[in-house]
Amino acid sequence: MSESVYKIIELVGTSKESWEKAAMNAVERASKSLRDLRIAEVSQLDMQINDGKVEAYRVKVKVSFKFEN
Repeated sequence: MSESVYKIIELVGTSKESWEKAAMNAVERASKSLRDLRIAEVSQLDMQINDGKVEAYRVKVKVSFKFEN
């Protein structure tokens, strides 16, 4: 078995529809510039509110990817 090292970064995804869509947006966007994504962990959920109405869902996501030398 080969040994590997993984790097973890934190992202914030947003969506006007749901927290799930916000998380998917963060991962899909990260996959455009990062290779070999492994795990995405949701660490925080919140909402942007305006005049008592939810305007956007926000998700803080920790994403890991294989670290290359």
